[in-house]
Amino acid sequence: MWFHGHDVSKEARFAEIENSVVLTRGSWATVREVECWDWSISYGGLKTLNPKAEVARAQAALAVNISAARGLQDVLRTNLGPKGTMKMLVSGAGDIKLTKDGNVLLHEMQIQHPTASLIAKVATAQDDITGDGTTSNVLIIGELLKQADLYISEGLHPRIITEGFEAAKGKALQFLEQVKVSKEMDRETLIDVARTSLCTKVHAELADVLTEAVVDSILAIKKQDEPIDLFMVEIMEMKHKSETDTSLIRGLVLDHGARHPDMKKRVEDAYILTCNVSLEYEKTEVVMGVAGAARSLDLSVEEGGITEVIEMKNF
Repeated sequence: MWFHGHDVSKEARFAEIENSVVLTRGSWATVREVECWDWSISYGGLKTLNPKAEVARAQAALAVNISAARGLQDVLRTNLGPKGTMKMLVSGAGDIKLTKDGNVLLHEMQIQHPTASLIAKVATAQDDITGDGTTSNVLIIGELLKQADLYISEGLHPRIITEGFEAAKGKALQFLEQVKVSKEMDRETLIDVARTSLCTKVHAELADVLTEAVVDSILAIKKQDEPIDLFMVEIMEMKHKSETDTSLIRGLVLDHGARHPDMKKRVEDAYILTCNVSLEYEKTEVVMGVAGAARSLDLSVEEGGITEVIEMKNF
């Protein structure tokens, strides 16, 4: 492949004006046509390696990625806030789960698109660190890409948009430093914070029950100037009439049940014995054969004779 007149690099070839001509196989073609031929060759090679592969040009790929992010945003949009709606998840085995927790939804949904899967991983990683903000994270990402799509359609380069995002992040962090207010973390404040978070995950009635239980459990294990050890709080699933029967037990719970139906159901001021041995009644295991049975019979006869002698002496 040669340019008419003199040889130039590939970068220079595609930087030439659109109506420049190229001599290929004895015929003349424009630069745009040559570029399309190169793309067709690459596309054919990729389809040979992977027949299921999908190939898209830059603008088409960008549109598909933005569409995937906005699709994930539309799914979680109605979950946000205390008035968010519940979603029903049905597994392949028929199990039904009702939730509006974004973290649960993103873990349970089967997300195929790479961009949407990447956004889901970022959002769930934030939930693992902070415990909240999954839905908000997805909505912010979707809205940023939606606004970026408007500028890209007007011809603005994506690199300039990403630089704008970085500048906006710096301004937002500066603003948060200026407006933040220090406040003592007393019980009432913690209850307000916990209720706000729980109302976005469960219905309001259950959130009111869990709020005080969660706050009181944390205050019970909190030590001065030491990190909170959440392993000191055990969550046990019990059979109740409804989930609102959840309660906080300030002590130790052993879900072993009664050893006998006549045992008392409730004991106050009880003495508790703790030991590292088993108190279960175990039957003695005896291995006996035909020869052993004869020997056992002889021993029983001898023991019977000894017992008679002892009884005669007692008289």
